[in-house]
Amino acid sequence: MTSLTLSFNEVKFNPVQHEQQIWLTASELSKALGYKQTDAVSKVYNRNSDEFTANMTQLIDNPHTPNLGVRIFSLRGCHLVAMFARTGIAKSFRKWVLDILDKEVGQPVAKTHKAEREPLTNAVNLLVAKTKHLNYSDAYKLVHQRFNVKHIDEIPYDAIPVAVEYVHHLIVLFSNQTNQPESLKPWQDQNVQFLMWYVPKLAKIIKNDIYPALTLLRSELSGQVIAITHEALCHANLLNRIALKNGMTHYTKLGGQPLHTFNGF
Repeated sequence: MTSLTLSFNEVKFNPVQHEQQIWLTASELSKALGYKQTDAVSKVYNRNSDEFTANMTQLIDNPHTPNLGVRIFSLRGCHLVAMFARTGIAKSFRKWVLDILDKEVGQPVAKTHKAEREPLTNAVNLLVAKTKHLNYSDAYKLVHQRFNVKHIDEIPYDAIPVAVEYVHHLIVLFSNQTNQPESLKPWQDQNVQFLMWYVPKLAKIIKNDIYPALTLLRSELSGQVIAITHEALCHANLLNRIALKNGMTHYTKLGGQPLHTFNGF
């Protein structure tokens, strides 16, 4: 294991051997996740430190600079950091980490048990109860899409709190939109319908054409562009799904174009 070479895209890691495990430094992790600042991951950790255990991150002595510690993350810790990261490359990095855990390091990523998923299951139950127009199948599809899994048990145990937070965000978003009087529901507004129509189309172009071109050019904006696009698409897709659940199958203000979403992320 000491001879294991790890690299992600153009970032070559210098793994730290600690407690018979492979750990990566916060600064290298920041670079791999597309941050410009080397302390970006440390800031991500500081904002979410209660979600990490000692098996995920530790502060060790810096061999090059006495009296200055180095924050390191185990591979599972790296995966959790990438869950919190908002960069465009974070999704690909999460896949890479899981692949390393499963294949190269020989630490299979076990599926979670029903009891371990109970907080997330409760959150999904609350989401369905609060929104009324959203069934369980659609609710779980939203979670699967956000975490790029086919089934809820594939979300790592360490990421369950992140998934719960995401579902509670959906509860607030859906509740604010579905509890309004009929005349005030946003998907009935012409300007909102334009966004619901164009954002998925624009997201598809950015994902398939613009983002690859920016990546080839090694543009520093590539991560930011794809991250913003993904966020905008999530909200547009949600509006389209809510409208569909409320019985609207076509954009009433746009000449009857059918509702559509883009799920290519």
